[in-house]
Amino acid sequence: MKSYPALDVRTDAPDFVLALVDDFAPLAVEEHDSAVRVFFATSADRDAAQREVGQRFDVTPIDVPDQDWAIRSQADLKPVVVGRVTVVPSRKSAVASQSQVASQSQVEDQSPSPLALTIVIEPSMGFGTGHHATTRLCLAALQTLALDGHDAVDVGTGSGVLAIAAVRLGAARALGIDNDPDAIQSARENVELNECSETVSVAIADLGGHPLPSADVVTANLTGALLARSAARLLDAVRPGGTLVVSGILAEERDRVVAAFEPATVVWEREEDGWVGLAVKKSCQ
Repeated sequence: MKSYPALDVRTDAPDFVLALVDDFAPLAVEEHDSAVRVFFATSADRDAAQREVGQRFDVTPIDVPDQDWAIRSQADLKPVVVGRVTVVPSRKSAVASQSQVASQSQVEDQSPSPLALTIVIEPSMGFGTGHHATTRLCLAALQTLALDGHDAVDVGTGSGVLAIAAVRLGAARALGIDNDPDAIQSARENVELNECSETVSVAIADLGGHPLPSADVVTANLTGALLARSAARLLDAVRPGGTLVVSGILAEERDRVVAAFEPATVVWEREEDGWVGLAVKKSCQ
């Protein structure tokens, strides 16, 4: 059974911890009372982060079995609603969520909105269940765009939730890319769960490797530092007149990231729980 290296950090400042581990390839974070658990791609990344974070906080290295994490998460996670989109952790939750909406509509003597849609994302270390503010921000930004008939590319797709959401919101097709084979496997499974294999594809690719595939809409829920370093490559992937949606940006990183994406214009912005989401539009020329 695969295990994921992680650090348990005692802290009342989780955003500061995330900023400290930003350069060590963090995969995900679970926030608890006065503590956070940060997951990493490799033990080497975890150990390097421990040396950095351990100078300021009480940290404990651990290895978390993926199955244990998924089972625990599925038991705890509730449906997340972002505008028209409801993200649920299982098919069972999807049925329950739809029943709840129908029951509530009967009480209110209204029909469920035909525009509402449900996406099933099974909990795993592929992440992106919609429960983190950065994913919610990207889902909100996507709903401000005219996606009908357009192509989308999701960089660092994780569970595939943003690629799936793009086609469910009207995009003709979407490609999710990630450099983590486990994330890609998770994304493939979620694409199948949501019965959108004909319109959503996933592939292993590295942001620092070959040029990214081009699209009308590009999403990238990464980290502020990585977004700033990769701004030119991400904008190159956006077709003229297209839009780039980004998140994973701490509020204090916002100005630096916006400057990195100039001369693209910020057309949407929102902050939630200390995280910032942006949509920037590329010039038609």
